[in-house]
Amino acid sequence: MKKYRILLGAFVASMCLNSCYELDRYPADQISDGIFWQTETHAKQGIMGVYAALREDNAFGMRFAYDCMSDIGVGYDSQGFGPVILGTYSDRHALVEDKWKSLYDGVMRANLVLQKVPGIESMSEELKTQYLAEARFLRALYYFELYNFYGALPLYDESVNLSTDYNDLKKPRSSEEQVVQFILADLDATVNSNLPVKRIQDDYGRVTLGAAYALRGKVYLYTKEYAKAAKDFEEIILDPSGKGYNYSLYADYAKLFTPEGDQSDEMIFAIQNSGGVGKDYGMPMTFYMGSRATYGSCWNVVLPSATLVGMYEYKDGKPFDWEEVIPGFSSTDVKDRTFVSVLAEGGKTVASYPEYKDKLLEMYSKRDPRMNETIIMPYTTYPGWVNNQPKTCEFIIARNIAPNETNGFIRLSPARTESYIFRKFVPEGNMNGEINNREHTPINFPILRLADVYLMYAECKNELNDQATAVEYINKVRQRPSTNMPAINSGPAWLKASSKEEVLTRIKHERAVELIAEGHRWFDLRRWGIALEVLPGDVYGITGRRLVTRVFTEKDLLWPVPGVEIERNPDLKPNNPGWN
Repeated sequence: MKKYRILLGAFVASMCLNSCYELDRYPADQISDGIFWQTETHAKQGIMGVYAALREDNAFGMRFAYDCMSDIGVGYDSQGFGPVILGTYSDRHALVEDKWKSLYDGVMRANLVLQKVPGIESMSEELKTQYLAEARFLRALYYFELYNFYGALPLYDESVNLSTDYNDLKKPRSSEEQVVQFILADLDATVNSNLPVKRIQDDYGRVTLGAAYALRGKVYLYTKEYAKAAKDFEEIILDPSGKGYNYSLYADYAKLFTPEGDQSDEMIFAIQNSGGVGKDYGMPMTFYMGSRATYGSCWNVVLPSATLVGMYEYKDGKPFDWEEVIPGFSSTDVKDRTFVSVLAEGGKTVASYPEYKDKLLEMYSKRDPRMNETIIMPYTTYPGWVNNQPKTCEFIIARNIAPNETNGFIRLSPARTESYIFRKFVPEGNMNGEINNREHTPINFPILRLADVYLMYAECKNELNDQATAVEYINKVRQRPSTNMPAINSGPAWLKASSKEEVLTRIKHERAVELIAEGHRWFDLRRWGIALEVLPGDVYGITGRRLVTRVFTEKDLLWPVPGVEIERNPDLKPNNPGWN
């Protein structure tokens, strides 16, 4: 795959640039900006360094885990945002400090490109303009992520000289409105640049004009400027000027999140990941989303919730109800008879499957196909990789003896044995040799894709009282060939959605089941103003056992500015509401 050329360039750049917080040091064993930024090659390495920062765990590298903070996921440990879920994090927590630092690191890398590239004499003006547009897009993306977590921010642009100003980066926080305007100014410049509509193979994964319009539309949506957002989305959906965007939904939902879907026309902007011997340059989905049967084992700290499983409709669009499948399901005894097996001595065979196993399997076949393509459901199988060879493992729930992958069963960490687990983004087998390290999953991770844009566009049109167009675009997502769910307003009463409120309910549903594990839900719940209603309370596993109690209060609507940053720069006070 030729994307490795970009990834190698990113690696070289990240090694050269190291951390932006250290550029002023000019160490003898590292490349400083005093001798860098002289050639077109340096410029490319520099811009690749801005892309490389996306993959940092505390920038966008763990974005697949964000849904753990919402109602459709559950997580443990810092990687699964456990301290946020439990309400035990503070302005001193590493999660809070490292996200601030990693995202600002991306900002500063972009600033370096914006500051240094104009002075490279050997580059054409056309190429300079393109690199500057990429840097502005990426700076806007980093700042938008910071804004969504922390609100008001200190704004630093390319006028900052890190070689001389490092110890004086002590601006006060600009208002949220000023931050948004800064982000939009970068995106305005990007959409008015010479960015290509399509990238050649060797540059695949770099910013395109369509990505710039999509991100600007998203910023407008988040700030409730629906008409402006709709216009940006229409640019890439309808292509009124005939630029040739040619985005389209990928036919197969499950394969979209495998290397097969990496370069599909649905991907508008994605983090480029690779794997294999000597090519470890990916994100740790395998490590944190998989099971013990997954390549190299895992921590399984990022999990889908029972709430999400209940959201998937029947194939006819009717809402799901456990009581219709198994009467009396709410009782503990019936849930155990539905899910819990007894393993024989040594855990090698199932002595008895649960009474209602066959009903479960029948029910799965009648649900929205995205459920089975996203989640490994109890008593289904998964093509794993055990003892360095392929092994098909079954997901069972047993309490008398722990299931073990060596014996053909999926094994989870003890605290999570009755949790649902992900299939989406989780490698099967050894991915035909493409994976070499569980911390580097070679599947591109979407930041912007067409289904998301369709649903954002539907939300805008609904807010603008054009429910017919909103429903049209919800239906496009529902009727992807592999999904083929019935259209809203296509007959039965349960598919009716005509009022603004009914259509918004459909959008909320579709965003949950379509975009799970892509990091949108926590932001969605907050911007819809329903996080305080939806998030607090007990979170239950498959059999109804309580997994955790989610804490979410008004102060959690924004993360605190890190206390250590306030100590360095008291002008960052006051902290966000509830964190003083």
